[in-house]
Amino acid sequence: MSKIVASFIALSVCCVALVANVQGAEKVGPALDFKMKTIKGDEVDLSKYQGKVVLMVNVASKCGLTPQYEGLEDLHEKYADRGLAVLGFPANEFGKQEPGTDGEIADFCKAKYDVKFDMFSKVVVKGDGQCDLYKYLTTEPKHAGEIKWNFEKFLVDRDGNVVARFAPTVKPDAPEVIKAIETALGEKK
Repeated sequence: MSKIVASFIALSVCCVALVANVQGAEKVGPALDFKMKTIKGDEVDLSKYQGKVVLMVNVASKCGLTPQYEGLEDLHEKYADRGLAVLGFPANEFGKQEPGTDGEIADFCKAKYDVKFDMFSKVVVKGDGQCDLYKYLTTEPKHAGEIKWNFEKFLVDRDGNVVARFAPTVKPDAPEVIKAIETALGEKK
């Protein structure tokens, strides 16, 4: 009889562990609870980035900060295999510095900076028509506030929580950005 009870207990423990893993896998952090269109027009559920550290950046092609594309691509090249995903969201709210179509933006990014990180369709990041992702990012309690200009950066941890925000003038290779990325990548969750 004791072998049957022991087997039943072991089976019960395995079932509880399996249910916990399945429930945990379904949980998506709030910053990843959105669907967006890629620059090629495909709809993507941002939950696909769960388990990665994500750097979300509103970008523009005709801005004094546009050379930051190079630094963002460098981050992608250096950290992608460790779990970093850089996501670019073109926006035209600041000085109309992203006037092109998605196709023109994609061509520019490839030709000028050989961008390989994930780029998304042009969105509104401030004001009327603000997309839901940026409504969330700019009202998230620890990092709330309007987007100030192109190339504002939000760092999202592996669970989908915003853990840092960097002003547009803070370059992708700034020590504080690198430290925050490496800290987030080092988390064991």
